[in-house]
Amino acid sequence: MHSGWPLHPRQRFEAALKGVPVDRPPVTAWGHDFLAEWSPGALAESTVRRARQFGFDLIKLQPRASCFAEAFGSVYRVSGGAFEAPRLVSWPIRRPDDWQKLIQADAGAAPLADQIRALDVVVREIGDERPVLQTVFSPFTVASYLAADGQAEAQRSRPDLIAKAEARAVAHLRQRPDAFASALGVVTSALVAFVEGSVAAGAHAIFYAVGAGASAETLSWSEYEELLLPHDRTVLAAVPASVPVVLHLCGPRVRLRLADALRIDAISLAAHEAGNPSLAQVRARTGAAVFGGVPHVAALVDGEVETVRGVVRAAIVETGGAGLVVAPGCSVPPGAPERNLVAMVSAAGGERGR
Repeated sequence: MHSGWPLHPRQRFEAALKGVPVDRPPVTAWGHDFLAEWSPGALAESTVRRARQFGFDLIKLQPRASCFAEAFGSVYRVSGGAFEAPRLVSWPIRRPDDWQKLIQADAGAAPLADQIRALDVVVREIGDERPVLQTVFSPFTVASYLAADGQAEAQRSRPDLIAKAEARAVAHLRQRPDAFASALGVVTSALVAFVEGSVAAGAHAIFYAVGAGASAETLSWSEYEELLLPHDRTVLAAVPASVPVVLHLCGPRVRLRLADALRIDAISLAAHEAGNPSLAQVRARTGAAVFGGVPHVAALVDGEVETVRGVVRAAIVETGGAGLVVAPGCSVPPGAPERNLVAMVSAAGGERGR
């Protein structure tokens, strides 16, 4: 064993990104706190408390998913329930022509500034203990939220609402590519400022989340390459070379070609989702580190402790434990039993309450 082991959480994370041997794989998880995420202070407190409670090696800040859309005119109302996402009240995009009227925003817009303030508090409180990652949605992911229609989807579940919004965004893109491209430029400029503000606040890495666009079923590669990829590149160009980028590909049948087209250091995905490659396949195909191995619903919400331990052990065996961050495939629903999060950390070799 290396004389420097056991490693500090930041060393463990950096080693995992480089694919070199570690004393054990770093482990983390993230999920929404629907009540705390409306206050920068409360979100920071909740984030730090859970990181220490479970012994996560790194922290991915989990802003409320609606914050980026709010910066451009969407209005959400707090649900009032710990397990229920905010509710869409009003929205700026109703027809394809509306994209050309999208308001300007920057990192100073309150919904975005709140997330930078929360990050700043977390970094000052815990940044010496473990790395803190800021979540940044891709421009098309933000556009998908802007295309949500709260009135039409009022009776649907949240996943259905998001899926319908993504489909609507794709339809608008194809009907009015000029107006849509103009709006993506507006969103991209705000996200660049958000990245810069987050790095200035001390983000150790950027977690770049690509929603529906990550799926090969959403758009052809030629459409993505022409209409969306330039905006992704512009956002990530704002990330200093010294700051790692974790590319999160959301959902099933993800498009690994994005890893070739963008500057990244790691890939986060739900390897258990239909049509997705395994963690080992992603490592072999891209050479990047991988986040994942733990089904965020089937294991962490619906599974038993032994189920969780089993999938963690399998991920470590599959990758040899190198170039791996043990993590959920996506955001963990608030109802996940604490015993399963404890099992995930302990199975990776971590200790609760570090």
